Amino acid sequence: MPQVEISIGGRTFEVACQEGEEHFLHTAANMLDIEATSLSTQIGRMPESRMLLMSGLLLADKTAALEDKVRDAERQAADLQAQLERIEGQGAPNPVRVEVPVVPTEVTDTLAELAARAEALADTVEDRFAQAPSSAEY
Repeated sequence: MPQVEISIGGRTFEVACQEGEEHFLHTAANMLDIEATSLSTQIGRMPESRMLLMSGLLLADKTAALEDKVRDAERQAADLQAQLERIEGQGAPNPVRVEVPVVPTEVTDTLAELAARAEALADTVEDRFAQAPSSAEY
């Protein structure tokens, strides 16, 4: 079993751990050290056992808050999953029939003929205007 040296609140400890878990121990010790250092800065020097107790309680409080958030997130995820399954179970919605009014062919043909007549009439007016003497000649 490996012996790992860790530092918490400016104090060094030698701790045994399982083979391959050294990284996890260092990570946990670092978290505890952050809390202990913060306590030492605020309160000053205190007995080792009190420093470790208070640091552990602060970490436990943070952990409890995170666990509450995880439970809320899991509950939300379960609700959303149930909602998704309910929606998927309903199947595709029935198609809605939409009627679009269509202009009859006779009407579009008549409008096209009227447009052609209007263009021809406009051409005739332009031609006559171009051939008429200008007002300056009067």
